[in-house]
Amino acid sequence: MTPIDAELDTSGLSCPLPILKAKKALAGLRGGQVLRVTATDPESVGDFETFSRQMGHALLEAREEAGRFYFLVRKRED
Repeated sequence: MTPIDAELDTSGLSCPLPILKAKKALAGLRGGQVLRVTATDPESVGDFETFSRQMGHALLEAREEAGRFYFLVRKRED
């Protein structure tokens, strides 16, 4: 199980707010730390894949469960 260093709940927010809030939360973490994000916007799946790839973060998990989307993002090493 991956240790989680911070959690962010963006439930009820639409694109691009989940990504913007995740970007801000990741800025407060050290390289290698993991952020868990909960979202309800189905668009967030593709958004987090693109965001992680473009920013150099590792998307460790992207799953959907009962209409909620969960993401584990490991911040790139600085």
